[in-house]
This record gives sequence, C-alpha cells and structure tokens, in this order.
Amino acid sequence: MYTLFRSISLRTLLATQAPALIISFVIAELFYKFHSFTLECLAFLATWFVVDALATSLQNAWFKGQRSEQPGSTQSLPN
Repeated sequence: MYTLFRSISLRTLLATQAPALIISFVIAELFYKFHSFTLECLAFLATWFVVDALATSLQNAWFKGQRSEQPGSTQSLPN
C-alpha cells in the first residue's frame, strides 16, 4: 500500500479509484452481513477489485472504440 501511494500522485489515485471505492462501499454496506469483520473486509476488497477491473475494461473499450473512429486510423476497411 505504501508503494502504491508513493508511485501514484494522490490526485490520480483519487480520480481512478474513488468511483470504484464508493460503489464497492455501498454494495458492502447494503449486502454484506457476515457478522465477521474479517469476512466483510475481504468481501469488500474483492468487490473493489472486481468493480475496478470492470471499470478499467469498460474504459479501455470505450477509448479503443473512439480511437478507431477517428479519421486517419489504421483500422482496415471491409471489402
């Protein structure tokens, strides 16, 4: 965790992780009632990982789609 905070600026870290963190926190608060702090914490961290992975995948697909639509892109045209 220390390395993460040192390698990425706080502004970038908040911009990339805050939405996934908030969504994961809401999901954990509403649905996770394991009566065990450890289990709830692990479930929250797993949820944060999955939400962040989905957000990153969607973001990459979105930007990839936008790059291919730009004039002069190297995408081949159908025959």
